[in-house]
Amino acid sequence: IATVEVPEQYTGAVVELLGTRRGEMFDMQSAGSEGSNILKYKIPTRGLLGLRNAILTASRGTAILNTVFDCYGPWTGEMHTREQGSLVAFEDGTTTSYALSSCQERGKLFVGPGVEVYKGQIVGIHQRSGDLALNVCKRKAATNVRSNKEVAVVIDAPLEYSLDDCIEYIQEDELVEVTPLSIRMCKNPRFAKKSNRV
Repeated sequence: IATVEVPEQYTGAVVELLGTRRGEMFDMQSAGSEGSNILKYKIPTRGLLGLRNAILTASRGTAILNTVFDCYGPWTGEMHTREQGSLVAFEDGTTTSYALSSCQERGKLFVGPGVEVYKGQIVGIHQRSGDLALNVCKRKAATNVRSNKEVAVVIDAPLEYSLDDCIEYIQEDELVEVTPLSIRMCKNPRFAKKSNRV
């Protein structure tokens, strides 16, 4: 059971969000004179993964979420929480500022410069549907010609995903890799051989 206290102006966005995650509302009450509502939902556990951040985003940080296990229930059907594809590393190596500056035009990145990556690792969220393989390790060509102007490369801060966020993000052809030093996502090599997408 998920209980959400949310201001009245954001109730619609939160109700829509919980509906896409197969939640069924069984109670809705007004909470005092502050103009907020208390929503109670029965929602599967897989619908709760990554829900806290999504609700905070939908309510501009004003919602309060509490969850309690109720019971086991029947399968409620497929859930689609992601419309975009993934940005996937094209080769093994260390990421460079030069490569990341052009890659960030394709979507939001999970890695910054100087990070070790491997072929098939998910390095970002693509703007469009479908996956895109990128070379995030490309170095600037060294020439003997000196340039009079220095070009400053501006790189956006990488997105930091928790384990819950990663589990919510992945699709059926992707895996979450957890080590003592990091949490990373990658394409499942078995699916990659079948589909030849990466």
